[in-house]
Amino acid sequence: MTSLSSTSPDTATAEIKDPFAPVASPREPDSAVERIIVDSGDYYLERLSAGQTMRILDLEGNQAADTIFYKADDPSEHYSASNTVREQGNLYLKHGSVLRSNHNNPMLEIVADTCGRHDTLGGACATESNTVRYDLEKRCMHACRDSWMLAIAERPELGIHKRDIAHNINFFMNVPITEAGGLTFEDGISAPGKYVELTAKMDLLVLISNCPQLNNPCNGYNPTPIEVLIWDQ
Repeated sequence: MTSLSSTSPDTATAEIKDPFAPVASPREPDSAVERIIVDSGDYYLERLSAGQTMRILDLEGNQAADTIFYKADDPSEHYSASNTVREQGNLYLKHGSVLRSNHNNPMLEIVADTCGRHDTLGGACATESNTVRYDLEKRCMHACRDSWMLAIAERPELGIHKRDIAHNINFFMNVPITEAGGLTFEDGISAPGKYVELTAKMDLLVLISNCPQLNNPCNGYNPTPIEVLIWDQ
């Protein structure tokens, strides 16, 4: 008769790893093939080739980078929050998350992340939401959707149209889920020098609004610049 051994003390007391623990990158900024500062309230729209890695760097902390990814040769295929959340079984994005498209194709993988987690449910600020959330007088304030419209208007050759504005990721933004299933916008969990790195699994267009929001704590009520770095590997 074979006896069943009990669980060892070491196994029983083993620490559970934090799935949102920071994971640093081995890449050095000096080896990047491209480095661009995106000023507070400004926007970024560029290509990212399959195999390239992009770092979004929170230079001064508590900034939010509202980002949409598109398939480069067919912008009707774009990042999907619902597919990404369903496939990974987690509401937040972190190291190891694979970002998926509305066709459920892998678009990018988060390969390094010193912030810990990122929001994919809160959406982007708009003049309409500024009015609803805050006050009628806030309608005229600049918003991420305005930045996206300006970006695609400047680059018509890329083929992105207003109808293609879809799900976005709020990198560095802290949007906890309440017990009732609602969303709250809280103080950021980022800090100066925190970053997220993503490796492209297909040729992409990257559209970023460096959020100009002044009415909630996502930017510490003080929008600041970010830096985008690109490596070929």
